[in-house]
Amino acid sequence: MEGGKPTLPLVYQAVQALYHDPDPAGKERASVWLGELQRSMYAWEISDQLLQMKQDVESCYFAAQTMKMKIQTSFYELPPETHTALRDSLLSHIQNLKDLSPIIVTQLALAIADLALQMASWKGCVHTLIEKYSNDVSSMPFLIEILTVLPEEVHSRSLRIGANRRSEIIEDLAYYSTTVVTLLVTCAEKSGHDEKMLIKVFRCLGSWFNLGVLDNNFMANNQLLMILFQVLQRDETSTNLHEAASDCVCSALYAIENVAVHMSLAMQLFQGVLSLETAYHMAVAREDLDKVLNYCRIFTELCETFLEMTVRTPGQGMGDLRILELLLICAGHPQYEVVEISFNFWYRLGEHLYKMNDPAIHRVFKPYIQRLLHSLARHCQLDPDHEGVPEDTDDFGEFRMRVSDLVKDVIFLVGSMECFSQLYSTLKEGNPPWEVTEAVLFIMASIAKSIDPENNPTLTEVLEQVVLLPETVHLAVRYTSIELVGEMSEVIDRNPCMLDPVLNFLMKGLREKPLASVAAKAIHNICSVCRDHMAQHFQGLLNIARLLDSFALSTEAAVGLLKGTALVLARLPLEKIAECLNDLCAVQVMALRKLLAQDSSSGKSSDPTVWLDRLAVIFRHTNPIVENGQTHPCQTVIQEIWPVMSETLNAHQNDNRIVERCCRCLRFAVRCVGKGSACLLQPLVTQMVSVYQVYPHSCFLYLGSILVDEYGMEEGCRQGLLDMLQALCMPTFQLLEQPNGLRNHPDTVDDLFRLATRFVQRSPVTLLNSSIIVHIIQCAIASTTLDHRDANCSVMKFIRDLIHTGVTNDHEDDFEARKGLIGQVMEQHGQQLVTQLINTCCFCLPPYTLPDVAEVLWEIMVFDRPTFCRWLETALKGLPKETAGGAVTVTHKQLTDFHKQVTSHGFRRILRG
Repeated sequence: MEGGKPTLPLVYQAVQALYHDPDPAGKERASVWLGELQRSMYAWEISDQLLQMKQDVESCYFAAQTMKMKIQTSFYELPPETHTALRDSLLSHIQNLKDLSPIIVTQLALAIADLALQMASWKGCVHTLIEKYSNDVSSMPFLIEILTVLPEEVHSRSLRIGANRRSEIIEDLAYYSTTVVTLLVTCAEKSGHDEKMLIKVFRCLGSWFNLGVLDNNFMANNQLLMILFQVLQRDETSTNLHEAASDCVCSALYAIENVAVHMSLAMQLFQGVLSLETAYHMAVAREDLDKVLNYCRIFTELCETFLEMTVRTPGQGMGDLRILELLLICAGHPQYEVVEISFNFWYRLGEHLYKMNDPAIHRVFKPYIQRLLHSLARHCQLDPDHEGVPEDTDDFGEFRMRVSDLVKDVIFLVGSMECFSQLYSTLKEGNPPWEVTEAVLFIMASIAKSIDPENNPTLTEVLEQVVLLPETVHLAVRYTSIELVGEMSEVIDRNPCMLDPVLNFLMKGLREKPLASVAAKAIHNICSVCRDHMAQHFQGLLNIARLLDSFALSTEAAVGLLKGTALVLARLPLEKIAECLNDLCAVQVMALRKLLAQDSSSGKSSDPTVWLDRLAVIFRHTNPIVENGQTHPCQTVIQEIWPVMSETLNAHQNDNRIVERCCRCLRFAVRCVGKGSACLLQPLVTQMVSVYQVYPHSCFLYLGSILVDEYGMEEGCRQGLLDMLQALCMPTFQLLEQPNGLRNHPDTVDDLFRLATRFVQRSPVTLLNSSIIVHIIQCAIASTTLDHRDANCSVMKFIRDLIHTGVTNDHEDDFEARKGLIGQVMEQHGQQLVTQLINTCCFCLPPYTLPDVAEVLWEIMVFDRPTFCRWLETALKGLPKETAGGAVTVTHKQLTDFHKQVTSHGFRRILRG
């Protein structure tokens, strides 16, 4: 911190301001200042002093939180000889502050746990803590809190303790786990009516179950398991205690997922959970939804755990199908939130059975799925007094969407056609209330696409009946009927005679505000599937497009209609496409011109994104088949639209959102006509570079990558594209070289290396011979540390593809030149690159990025194996061998084994596996 160590009164004053200053600006200033203090070396001593002072809850909470954060992120700041004193001080603080506030106890418990995990010299910490505090009743709550968070922190991403230390800790915790459980049994038996203590005991036990270190046989016969189920069976158990016990049972079930290895404990849990059915019914009778939800969570976790056995040996031993009965009982509960808990299990069951593809096994589960579908259809019913259309965005609307997804995943077990016919017969033969009709139509819409439409009279009959629905039926029924028609596009394609009545039906919906968007979506679906049949209706689609804003459409629905129109447009004869595309674009272009004129006269800025998005979707989906030598029919239209696009881009060049939409529109325009956009190349690049110098929007880099992809192999365009790259790189490097530049601008990193990768793919020699390549490589090496999925992926792909150009002999004339240039690059940057990649794998990147890093290392090794082996050895030797807490991070043997693995031919297979 600037100005040296702050005084305690000053820190206390800042904490008070953070919590009590009525002025938000004062709170913000205090927050920033305290954040700086937490990052400084002074934070250790000041936190310790604030905890000793014990002045109030706020200052002690800040100090405890700071101490935890420092231990998690800055433990290396402390010399090893201070670690024991820090441990003793923290234990003293937690004892002195145990009655002040539970949140302070939790923060200090986390600090102690994180210290124990990093401090290798603190051997047998669990034993030490239990021996020190287990005989003092007043210390028991904080002792159990430490024992709860300790297993939870073992896999914390905040602590980079290394695999060796983690294994050592897990082994140590497993050794003392029976001691911990014995302590918990004693606490539970002595707790009497102390509900808070019992909740702590269950939380702690759950934490140790989650770590997976409890002995299977020891736990199977343990008193604590019996206490757990007694609590869950008792009608008078409080909500909080019930939830803690439920969480613990779910953790235990999750821990024994490999049932065969944990058979004795699995049998006890299996019988224990089955015994809860009566308690579930009691909770339903008492309308205690919290307990009902807890029981359903437990039943679902039981089914998840025994899924493999249920599928392999249904009805036998641990494949007992009574567990499915429990879930179907829950599905019968009137509240939809209850059945929703089990959805993930039903997805997984469907997935397992689909992969098995065993008709005999399928027949066993078919009646269960039929009962589930029946319950789901009932749960999807709207309230009888509901007015208007079904809501998609509220909780119930989202539930119905999840039901639709689930039905699609499990319908194969019942048979799509069989189910569809049964549902239709309930409507045809009975006279159900409107809400039942709507729910049945909703389920039918979910499965319509999975039915073979070929020569299917039932589907045709349904379609004929739906389009004849009178306008007097409930609005929600009409809404869902329109959805069903949209899902039956394949049937319409096979029965083109239905097209006219269907379109008339949908046009009625399009003119009514509540039905307009769903009707537009249905028309979009029909255009996508029935493109050839819809060509004769193109003029009608064009009329709708011209009057788009006269319909009450959502933005998404309007864009979808234009997409459908563009798809049909692409099927028209080539000579008609230019004129029709011009008509389709005219409304949007006129609107953009009007906005530009208004802005010019008023000095204000209007938002053109609606019109840009509409143009973008038209260009994106107008893809006519053009033979070689033919002029692209869209070329003239796009050339005519360019001036208004250019003007719009200039007018809004400081607004990133609008510029992104402009670039997106131009990207699809370029993709639409391909090489036919050559006349736009120079003015577009000139404008991009000009604006980028002042406003470095990353979307210009992305648009540049599209231009390189289209024109990079054209000899006459290469130098111009290279000049564009160099002009865009200079402001980009200035932006990324700022403090935290890479972290603050991941989109720029992503788009820069997409552009560079396109150059490597289309014109590698041009790039490798340029002066900019050195700077791009240096930027790439620096960017390998970036923990951002898309940006990191782009960086790794660039490096991999760059090296690969010198590896693959694709019989092109320039292969030897490429190989020589890559050799120069690797000679200059190879060691730095390998060292950086190894360090980022160890200290910066999450596991999901490692396969990409492996691909880069593989390419380097394939290019020059002997040199790579030396580079790798040097990089591994440079890794730290010990943590700040004295734990061994890596042994010499581990480094040697890793080197052998990486340099062996099986390396790529190991990393991909």
